[in-house]
Amino acid sequence: MDFTTYWQYSDMVTRTLFFLLLVLSIASWVTGIIRILQSRKLAASVADDLSAQIHSKQASLVESDAASRRLVIEQTLLKLIGRYRFASERGLPILGTTAAIAPFIGLFGTVWGIFHALHNIGVSGQAGLGQVAGPVGEALIMTGLGIAVAIPAVVFYNLAIRINRRVMYHANDRAHDLLAQSSELAAVQQAPIQKQAPIQKPAVQRDTTNQVTQLTKQANADKQAEHYHKSAPSQL
Repeated sequence: MDFTTYWQYSDMVTRTLFFLLLVLSIASWVTGIIRILQSRKLAASVADDLSAQIHSKQASLVESDAASRRLVIEQTLLKLIGRYRFASERGLPILGTTAAIAPFIGLFGTVWGIFHALHNIGVSGQAGLGQVAGPVGEALIMTGLGIAVAIPAVVFYNLAIRINRRVMYHANDRAHDLLAQSSELAAVQQAPIQKQAPIQKPAVQRDTTNQVTQLTKQANADKQAEHYHKSAPSQL
């Protein structure tokens, strides 16, 4: 007896489970291949794309001060990295769900097939080893199908996760480089401004200096007047 014979004696529940496993298998293969290709493409271009977007953003922040420029760049980097993470995780729920539920669907199909086979044996009244071993062994096909669907989904999921980690590594590494470049550029732009700015004394210091000068002038004037009064009688 082979799968064709088992299919002829299977009921609607077993056939529904079989088609469900078939749909999950096709979905996991298509999603896994597309996800790996897109993730590899994203890993190769994420650094350059991030640099291009930050450089275009910096062009509009020329007139801003260093603190505002750094804040805007940090927020932009966080937003872009979040978008890259979201884009790299598309399709992973399908792979994870297929890997998790496919073996249990196959196991349920096996249990239902064994129940169906034993029920038919009980109705026919033949309980020999040949009558029991054949239907029960064919019912185990559903378990094999469930495992066959789950294994590729697990492999695709792990490969996609590994590539996505590389995407995030390149994105974070380039983000730190861009922040460092932004800080260096801000320091270079502020250096000429600090050199050109005149050094102004505080208002309190200027007032104190003026008061000391006035007191000095008044003291000199008093000395000159006293000297004049002393010399006046001698001249008379």
